[in-house]
Amino acid sequence: MSWEYLIILAVLVIVALVAIKVTGKHFDEEMNKLIKYLGGKDNIIDCEVTVSRFKVTLKDISLANKEGIQKLGAKGIVEIDNQLKIVFDKNARQLKKYIKDMR
Repeated sequence: MSWEYLIILAVLVIVALVAIKVTGKHFDEEMNKLIKYLGGKDNIIDCEVTVSRFKVTLKDISLANKEGIQKLGAKGIVEIDNQLKIVFDKNARQLKKYIKDMR
Protein backbone atom coordinates (compact mmCIF):
# COMPACT_ATOMS: atom_id res chain seq x y z
CA MET A 1 0.00 0.00 0.00
CA SER A 2 2.76 2.48 0.75
CA TRP A 3 4.10 2.17 -2.82
CA GLU A 4 0.71 3.13 -4.20
CA TYR A 5 0.65 6.27 -2.09
CA LEU A 6 4.21 7.09 -3.10
CA ILE A 7 3.34 6.77 -6.79
CA ILE A 8 0.24 8.95 -6.36
CA LEU A 9 2.31 11.55 -4.50
CA ALA A 10 4.96 11.53 -7.25
CA VAL A 11 2.31 12.04 -9.94
CA LEU A 12 0.76 14.93 -7.98
CA VAL A 13 4.16 16.61 -7.56
CA ILE A 14 4.87 16.31 -11.30
CA VAL A 15 1.46 17.77 -12.17
CA ALA A 16 2.02 20.64 -9.71
CA LEU A 17 5.45 21.42 -11.17
CA VAL A 18 4.08 21.44 -14.72
CA ALA A 19 1.24 23.75 -13.64
CA ILE A 20 3.69 26.16 -11.99
CA LYS A 21 5.92 26.20 -15.08
CA VAL A 22 2.99 26.89 -17.43
CA THR A 23 1.67 29.65 -15.16
CA GLY A 24 5.09 31.33 -15.09
CA LYS A 25 5.32 31.41 -18.89
CA HIS A 26 1.79 32.75 -19.15
CA PHE A 27 2.59 35.50 -16.63
CA ASP A 28 5.69 36.57 -18.58
CA GLU A 29 3.72 36.70 -21.83
CA GLU A 30 0.96 38.79 -20.24
CA MET A 31 3.48 41.19 -18.68
CA ASN A 32 5.24 41.64 -22.02
CA LYS A 33 1.88 42.51 -23.57
CA LEU A 34 1.19 44.97 -20.77
CA ILE A 35 4.52 46.71 -21.27
CA LYS A 36 3.72 46.96 -24.98
CA TYR A 37 0.29 48.43 -24.12
CA LEU A 38 2.02 50.99 -21.87
CA GLY A 39 3.99 52.21 -24.89
CA GLY A 40 7.08 50.04 -24.41
CA LYS A 41 9.69 49.89 -21.68
CA ASP A 42 11.27 53.16 -22.84
CA ASN A 43 7.96 54.94 -22.24
CA ILE A 44 7.85 53.87 -18.56
CA ILE A 45 9.45 56.42 -16.23
CA ASP A 46 8.49 54.95 -12.85
CA CYS A 47 6.06 52.57 -11.18
CA GLU A 48 4.67 52.15 -7.67
CA VAL A 49 2.41 49.63 -5.98
CA THR A 50 -0.13 50.18 -3.22
CA VAL A 51 -2.09 47.08 -2.24
CA SER A 52 -3.79 46.09 -5.52
CA ARG A 53 -3.08 49.25 -7.48
CA PHE A 54 -0.25 49.67 -9.91
CA LYS A 55 0.65 53.28 -10.62
CA VAL A 56 2.85 53.90 -13.64
CA THR A 57 4.30 57.21 -14.80
CA LEU A 58 4.75 57.45 -18.56
CA LYS A 59 6.71 59.78 -20.82
CA ASP A 60 3.88 59.90 -23.35
CA ILE A 61 0.45 58.87 -22.05
CA SER A 62 -0.99 58.89 -25.58
CA LEU A 63 1.04 55.73 -26.36
CA ALA A 64 -0.87 53.76 -23.72
CA ASN A 65 -3.56 51.37 -24.97
CA LYS A 66 -6.09 51.37 -22.11
CA GLU A 67 -8.44 49.01 -23.92
CA GLY A 68 -5.64 46.46 -24.30
CA ILE A 69 -4.73 46.82 -20.62
CA GLN A 70 -8.35 46.13 -19.65
CA LYS A 71 -8.34 42.97 -21.78
CA LEU A 72 -5.36 41.73 -19.75
CA GLY A 73 -7.51 41.73 -16.62
CA ALA A 74 -7.31 45.24 -15.19
CA LYS A 75 -10.27 45.88 -12.90
CA GLY A 76 -10.05 49.62 -13.53
CA ILE A 77 -7.84 52.37 -14.96
CA VAL A 78 -7.62 56.01 -13.91
CA GLU A 79 -5.60 58.52 -15.96
CA ILE A 80 -4.14 61.56 -14.19
CA ASP A 81 -1.70 63.75 -16.13
CA ASN A 82 1.07 61.38 -17.27
CA GLN A 83 0.12 58.60 -14.84
CA LEU A 84 -2.09 55.56 -15.07
CA LYS A 85 -3.45 53.97 -11.90
CA ILE A 86 -4.39 50.41 -12.75
CA VAL A 87 -6.17 47.97 -10.42
CA PHE A 88 -4.71 44.49 -10.91
CA ASP A 89 -5.59 42.80 -7.63
CA LYS A 90 -2.90 40.38 -6.49
CA ASN A 91 -0.63 40.75 -9.56
CA ALA A 92 0.31 44.38 -8.88
CA ARG A 93 3.41 43.53 -6.82
CA GLN A 94 4.59 40.94 -9.34
CA LEU A 95 4.16 43.47 -12.12
CA LYS A 96 6.27 46.09 -10.37
CA LYS A 97 9.06 43.55 -9.80
CA TYR A 98 8.89 42.45 -13.44
CA ILE A 99 9.23 46.01 -14.74
CA LYS A 100 12.02 46.89 -12.28
CA ASP A 101 13.93 43.74 -13.35
CA MET A 102 13.65 44.75 -17.02
CA ARG A 103 15.55 47.97 -16.48
